[in-house]
Amino acid sequence: MSAASLAPRALYEEVAELLRQRIFRRELEPGSWIDEMKIAEEYGISRTPLREALKVLAAEGLVTMKVRRGAYVTEVSEQDLREVYHLLALLESDAAGEVARHASAGELDELKALHAELVGAVGDRDQFFPVNERFHMRLLQIAGNRWRNQMVSDLRKVMKLNRQHSLLKSGRVEESLAEHTAVMEAIERRDAGAAMARMQEHFANGLEAAA
Repeated sequence: MSAASLAPRALYEEVAELLRQRIFRRELEPGSWIDEMKIAEEYGISRTPLREALKVLAAEGLVTMKVRRGAYVTEVSEQDLREVYHLLALLESDAAGEVARHASAGELDELKALHAELVGAVGDRDQFFPVNERFHMRLLQIAGNRWRNQMVSDLRKVMKLNRQHSLLKSGRVEESLAEHTAVMEAIERRDAGAAMARMQEHFANGLEAAA
């Protein structure tokens, strides 16, 4: 891939997204050293935009910069994972409560449609993963706090670094769907307290499966 083939946004942003996806696909493994010279040659770019891209990924927690040693893909410890899930539970349960209180009928229909898509994807993990994330991100958008959305987005990127993704555990997809159903039922009843509690349980169970 050459620099000329990259999208017309800031070059370092495009490079950051390419590296981000390679990290999520485990082409760049947690703990591995990032060979700047090799990647710069591969993309046909100088090391300046690459280093700017690495700064972006470091700010997101995906990359760790080590003095005189360069950049490494971040390794997530069990403690890191617990802290990330704890914050996600707080932020997303708060969002679920807001949606239960304030979402319009049209917005609820959007969530119900995404939930129905999730039900249909239960037998296909390659589909379930992205639909699951779309459901969570749409719920956050409807809740309407851009600062919360940014924090959740960054935390979810770190969560993806975990080698043992919670949804990979046997039976976890079905459990996750049941938890989503409980969240949706509480939201449809406009029961903010129940929506928050069910979302908290969803993340608690996800952590148990991922740890």
